[in-house]
Amino acid sequence: MTTQQVTEFEVIPAVDVQGGEVVQLVQGERGTEKRYGDPVDAARRWIEAGAESLHLVDLDGAFEGERRNAEAIDAVLEAVDVPTQLGGGIRTADGAIDLLERGLDRVILGTAAVENPKIVADISESHPASVVVSLDARDGEVVVEGWTEGTGISPVEAATRYEELGAAAILFTNVDVEGQLEGVETAPVHELTSATDIPIIASGGVATLEDITAIREAGASAVVVGSALYEGAFTLEEATAVARSE
Repeated sequence: MTTQQVTEFEVIPAVDVQGGEVVQLVQGERGTEKRYGDPVDAARRWIEAGAESLHLVDLDGAFEGERRNAEAIDAVLEAVDVPTQLGGGIRTADGAIDLLERGLDRVILGTAAVENPKIVADISESHPASVVVSLDARDGEVVVEGWTEGTGISPVEAATRYEELGAAAILFTNVDVEGQLEGVETAPVHELTSATDIPIIASGGVATLEDITAIREAGASAVVVGSALYEGAFTLEEATAVARSE
């Protein structure tokens, strides 16, 4: 397959929630978190800055296998009117469908999709274009259970499998650079965009506006940005301008 031709690249702010607060982790490890306050305040801030969608994660849910920050996440969903995608602790088709029917636009499945690939097809059958499969990779291997367990599967192998099962997009997080504000690695993103026809949303390592350009040029349809925005490395307005520049 040829590299996807991206027509409108999007910068998506991350609202990762742990213990009811917005946090950012380094390489997904507990104990490395830096806190950034109330999730609703953060969500409103990004929308006021021009965000066209939001990326929500229940970090406790990702680690513990069931949603732990439902109240905080629900408060965000009630407060915003832009498309939202949510991951972390969504382990069953029924749970995913319940969220979609309550107004969530897309569910992000990681561990659940690896353990039971058919869940992607089951949800997509009744709610087309609603499943994003999260492929988190460390050293070229997809990892699950809050990035703590290896699977022996490469991101490209996994992505092609989920594309066939009806996934609307792949969220690819490079754990090796996640949260470190030291730059992105574009080769794994390019491998995915070359191997699949569904959108690839990249995440991990964005530290500069140049990183956003690099991800776009690697063929991704969007990039999720967390730490760089919260730390003020650049503004969302600046990032969006770069994303849309020729």
